[in-house]
Amino acid sequence: MVERECYNLDHGGVVVVTVRDGKIVRVRPLYLRDDDAPSWKIKVGDRVFTPPRRSNVTQFTLSIRRRVYASNRVLYPMLREDFDPDRKDRRTENRGKSKYVRISWKEATEIFAKEVRRIREQYGPAAIAVMMSSHQMWGYLNASYSAMTRFWSILGYTEVLNNSDSWEGWSWGATHVWGFYWRLGLPDQYDLLDDALKNSEMIVLWSADPDATNSTYAGYDSVTVRRWLKELGKEIVVIDPFCNYTATRFADKWIAPRPGTDAALAAAIAYVWISEGTYDKEYVETHTVGFEKWADYIMGREDGVPKTPEWAERITGVPAREIRALAREWARKRTMLGPGNRAGMGGACRAPYGHEWARMMVYLQAMQGLGKPGVNFWSTNTAMPSWEEFNFPGYVNGGMNVPGIAKQVYVNPVKQKLLRTLVPDALLTDKRLSWRGFGFNLGSTEQQFQLNVYPLPKPDGAPIRMLYRFGSAYICTMPEGNKWVRAYRSPKLEFFVVHTPWFEGEAKFADLILPAATNLEREDIAEWNNGGGASGAIPHGSNSNAHRIIVYMQKCIEPLGESKSDFHIFLELARALGIEQEYSEGEDVEGWLRRIYESSDMKGVMPFEEFKRRGYYVVPVPENDVSHRSFATFYELGRGLATPTGKIEFESRSLAKFDPKDPERPLVAHYIPSWEGPESPRAQKYPLVLISPHVRFSFHSQHDGEKNPWIEEIPHHRIYKDGRYWWPLWINPADAAKRGIRDGDLVKVYNDRGTVVCIARVSERVRPGVVHAYQASAIYEPVGEPGDPSSPDLGGCVNILSSLRFMSKNAHGFAPAHALVEIERWEGSR
Repeated sequence: MVERECYNLDHGGVVVVTVRDGKIVRVRPLYLRDDDAPSWKIKVGDRVFTPPRRSNVTQFTLSIRRRVYASNRVLYPMLREDFDPDRKDRRTENRGKSKYVRISWKEATEIFAKEVRRIREQYGPAAIAVMMSSHQMWGYLNASYSAMTRFWSILGYTEVLNNSDSWEGWSWGATHVWGFYWRLGLPDQYDLLDDALKNSEMIVLWSADPDATNSTYAGYDSVTVRRWLKELGKEIVVIDPFCNYTATRFADKWIAPRPGTDAALAAAIAYVWISEGTYDKEYVETHTVGFEKWADYIMGREDGVPKTPEWAERITGVPAREIRALAREWARKRTMLGPGNRAGMGGACRAPYGHEWARMMVYLQAMQGLGKPGVNFWSTNTAMPSWEEFNFPGYVNGGMNVPGIAKQVYVNPVKQKLLRTLVPDALLTDKRLSWRGFGFNLGSTEQQFQLNVYPLPKPDGAPIRMLYRFGSAYICTMPEGNKWVRAYRSPKLEFFVVHTPWFEGEAKFADLILPAATNLEREDIAEWNNGGGASGAIPHGSNSNAHRIIVYMQKCIEPLGESKSDFHIFLELARALGIEQEYSEGEDVEGWLRRIYESSDMKGVMPFEEFKRRGYYVVPVPENDVSHRSFATFYELGRGLATPTGKIEFESRSLAKFDPKDPERPLVAHYIPSWEGPESPRAQKYPLVLISPHVRFSFHSQHDGEKNPWIEEIPHHRIYKDGRYWWPLWINPADAAKRGIRDGDLVKVYNDRGTVVCIARVSERVRPGVVHAYQASAIYEPVGEPGDPSSPDLGGCVNILSSLRFMSKNAHGFAPAHALVEIERWEGSR
């Protein structure tokens, strides 16, 4: 028996993997050694707080060996059995129904190269579009921003621009209040744990469930932080239509507004402060502009409607007395506001007009003196002590196509782009499509006013004829999954390649499937939870962890079957197209990992060979580290923000310049009823509001379904009945009784976009009129024709019920956080 241990890294933490006779037998958390850097300490009174010396990994990371050996692993290149590259008729209507045949890598690369050459010659390189998932398995060399981007930039392609999917309202709204376009409208998060423990008296978590969502990248280090807050007597209020996991464990008060009405609740809180004079008038006078216009709206001088708690009660369903009590407590205590994960994001920002709620969140903290000790934006899960100046790249800026790492950086020569949420329309219609903004809009505030069109005229553009999909989960993770299915079956799409480890989602609609290895089957290098400065939302996201840990991701086993690492897949494709040297620069995996390492400050810590043997490094926090809490300088100076005035803008100067008469994103934030909420005309037909936040026990779809049967056994993730595991849907007892639904019944959840079968969890944890089911089931299993809204999906893909509509007229983010539905018992028929 031969046994060894290796270090590796997943989204949920750093792990030690035990391999016995070539098979993974155990995965456990990393426990730091005595010779690793000491952990930081925070002294509060006579208490000293210091984190556990281990990586507090998630349950899905501890079970990743099941993902490696999953029954639905793609082990060999596969070709759709009725796809013939020599035929003009590609039989696209059979995608999603056809079987697959195993082919060799030689055959796969020859088919790929032949189709790429044909499409480039016939239509031009812009006819090839490349899509990537928002998240992949960890590792910089194999990340989509690395190998994939380099390969396709050599050839030229239509880039499918990822939208700001987790922080839409902040990008499209808060940016116009305080700047931070380089962070997608989200605020800085530095040294706020120290500030909160010492100075804050209350935490308001609004549309935030850090017990569930922070684990997706940062593990469970922040659970310890919330325990500390309770030990120190800090009050925690959770605002969410669902009594979420953080609320059940830590909240002193749960407030449950109707989905889509959060901005009305915020406006009523401001009404109490203005009418009772309990806001920081001096701060508002010196640090903000346009407050009088906000006050005119709140007090009813603008429209004749004072935004009183009674007004808000009729809209939100929250009793006026609770609104007043919250407003008074907030004004009386130094309060941290945590709107969404990482003090930004949150389901309320991914809703119709979510930009108005995000703007109001900044307004409220500005009214209480944002930046003073104890008053800031913080969701209890970031801003731990960290040596941020120690440079190690993130997955965006640590790969093969980055200056300083690559000798030759390739820039995509194709001008045409396409916004991700418009891909279905591009494949299903001949319409000229247009949208505002450039993906994440990280270049400037003005960038989001830029108008883009598809297709561009030749030679700069062309309609899409080939799609290369890096990953395979949009059917279940993007809105209107059925529309994506219909797009994948469109005859306009002549060739569809999916690059994935598992046979699920888009893979079942591909013409050619390329089998990718998992992170335990390849070597790579990465820092836990570091997205890189260019990622906007999570530069140095590692301060969500108690320790900065840089990992040499050691190959635990050889790739199963004929699967290959992402680096090697693109190497094979490059050889077939005659661009191997351009792609690899003659370097193997170790050569590229050495380059990444040498581009960082790690080169001054230890030689690469020593790091490779050691497996990881803990970045120390300097002993004389001085706290520089976020917004402290702004609080002291009253200027310096990246807005036209340098101040917090209640009335936006950037909107006044570029969109002065937009009723759906006015110069001062307003409550605007959701087009998919309880006040919408659609509610007459579909009276329940489905909310679908980020999943608790997986990471999007990466650990669901056949990939991880251990996770399926968690009853809050899936529930076993009648021979299969069903996706849970939470429903209030009053709504269940009206429909004759009991706990454990199978139910049909439907609207005009689709039908999903779930299993009912009848509970007071969800407010009346609302149902709750997490997004990102990995299983799409329609009973009937794929893509038909009347075909019930048995897998639990509730995202097929949400809308691809832009969140507002000129803010072209998506708004899938809630959807209007009806529910009835399901007896096993259509």
